[in-house]
Amino acid sequence: MSGALKAAQQAYLIASNPTEQIIAPKFSYATKQILTDEQLDVFMKVIAEDEIWCDFFYTGLTTGLRRGEICGLKWEDFDEVSGTLKICRTVYREDGGCLTAGDTKTSAGTRKIVLPSSTAPLLGRRKASALTEWIFPNPLKPEQPADPSSAYRRLKVLLKQAGLPSIRFHDLRHLFATNALEHGMDVKTLSTIIGHVSSATTLNVYAHVTDDMQRQAADKIDRGIGKVETPTEKSQATANRAMTDFKAQRGKCRYWGSGFLGQIKGGRWAGRYTVKWSDGRKETRSVYADTEEECEKLLAEIITAMKTEVAAEKEQLRTENRVG
Repeated sequence: MSGALKAAQQAYLIASNPTEQIIAPKFSYATKQILTDEQLDVFMKVIAEDEIWCDFFYTGLTTGLRRGEICGLKWEDFDEVSGTLKICRTVYREDGGCLTAGDTKTSAGTRKIVLPSSTAPLLGRRKASALTEWIFPNPLKPEQPADPSSAYRRLKVLLKQAGLPSIRFHDLRHLFATNALEHGMDVKTLSTIIGHVSSATTLNVYAHVTDDMQRQAADKIDRGIGKVETPTEKSQATANRAMTDFKAQRGKCRYWGSGFLGQIKGGRWAGRYTVKWSDGRKETRSVYADTEEECEKLLAEIITAMKTEVAAEKEQLRTENRVG
């Protein structure tokens, strides 16, 4: 408005620009609510058990993409060889309620990102069994993209189920950005990945500095100037001495219909698969093995067996209905 009034003043259409005397209020960004490291571990375990939405949320957590951008991804955007992903559209609902795929929020929103080493193979596994052009299709209508509202509602269900704070989907994006900064990513790179118009926007949005980041900065000063061993280094050294050789493995996010596979206490591997019978009853069967490969093989066998049993039951019901 100020620019338009200034142009009108220069064209002698108005005597003065009334906005020149106005002091614009300073805009302050609200404090971001993100999950703690402990809460994130709980959330990862919960989504790993959701066969339909696991990959969706995992992709959001590891890329910082907006909800509509994830829904708008097509297989033509994914380069499995280079491990990159092109973001060039977003899915949203128009005023009339129609689901539409359109351009990204800003010109900077159209971008190509390099995927983390865990996310690229995850999408590669999905692609191998894909039946539609959308990377994340609507579970009930696979010819359509996933609905951003459905993703939001599912997030709320999982958070409540896990006893976690009721954060927004956009807060997963803030979680990604905060973790990226904490682990040393520069602001310019982060700005490009999350699709901000400029680095200044990223700096304004993420001006908050976590306690851990402040401690790290103080520790660097102590090491560089004071030449002293910092409290953080001492506690870390103690922790390292107390560590065992065992490394816990999180449950893997897997494509729909492939069950759950993860490492359990003692280093063994566990797999499980759940089916829903015609009467609405759910049944889960589990397998255990000493190695991931052996467990994967056993899991594939029970999945095949359970799907065969479900199909046989459905066929029997159809036969009985025809006879009746």
